[in-house]
Amino acid sequence: MPSRLHFGEDDFLRCRFAMSPLWETQEAVRMLKRPERQGYHAHWLRRTGRVADSLDLTDLWLLMPRRGHCPDWLCPPPIGPAATFEEEIAAVRASEPEAARADTAKSLADTPGALESPQARRWLADPARMIRELSDAMEQAWRTLVAPDWPRLRTLLEADVAFHSRRLAEVGLGGLLPEISRRFGWHAGTLTVEFKGEHERHLDGRGLVLMPSVFIWPDVVSTFEPPWQPTLAYPARGIGGLWAEPADRTPDVLVRLLGRGRAAVLAALDEPATTSALAHRLGLAPSSVSAHLTLLRDAGLLTARRYGHQVLYERTPLGIALVSGDG
Repeated sequence: MPSRLHFGEDDFLRCRFAMSPLWETQEAVRMLKRPERQGYHAHWLRRTGRVADSLDLTDLWLLMPRRGHCPDWLCPPPIGPAATFEEEIAAVRASEPEAARADTAKSLADTPGALESPQARRWLADPARMIRELSDAMEQAWRTLVAPDWPRLRTLLEADVAFHSRRLAEVGLGGLLPEISRRFGWHAGTLTVEFKGEHERHLDGRGLVLMPSVFIWPDVVSTFEPPWQPTLAYPARGIGGLWAEPADRTPDVLVRLLGRGRAAVLAALDEPATTSALAHRLGLAPSSVSAHLTLLRDAGLLTARRYGHQVLYERTPLGIALVSGDG
């Protein structure tokens, strides 16, 4: 079922990009519970597995229904383009208790039996205590799961924002949104998002926040009820190579398996690239690189995606594992 966001004249002037360490923390916690989101993060999961096991994430998972509402107060829209986690969690701790209580009750109602759980009853009876406990849980998750890798994550998110900002200047908002995700459609000032629930909202001059996310893949989220600013979260570009360590040279075993040309092309894709960019980087003819890319894609080692007149190639999880030598 679709979610529809209707733009007025003023909304086009109030669209912005943002990043959120708080959002990445929430989505990292969610990803640990959802195997279908883990394809690009196998290396991260292996490295953080034992540390993650030491966390008690039960309370946070209780407010992450498979389908339905998640409390906006616990992870509100980014308060600025480069807000720190400390600034964001301070805003969460300052949430108004009765508003947080109503928001939480709405979320609990979307998980069968959750409203009757002892923890839910305690929270709804004492929302100020709930805010403290859940803020503490989110902060611990940040320090354990996300903060050690935040410089790497932030670099990827910044690159996504830079790329899509350029595309916005080139093709406008109506051209950009369908490029960001195949689930986004644009017609006559209305953005349609293919989503698990049906939602309709007129932006009424509030504009829209566009937010790349690392851990949200492969989903998109059209989120936040009034009074929160409407926000679209989408998978960041380049997550295929996020956790792979760059190789000094093409691994010999990869050369023996694929042949020197195809191995060099696969190893060069540390970030998404076009045929011409790879040809220039490797000193090969574009026709040769194109043939290698086609074979690698057919073998399930690459994906291809069109951005305007360009086609960008990116490693799949299998391609990443081959290059990095992960078993």
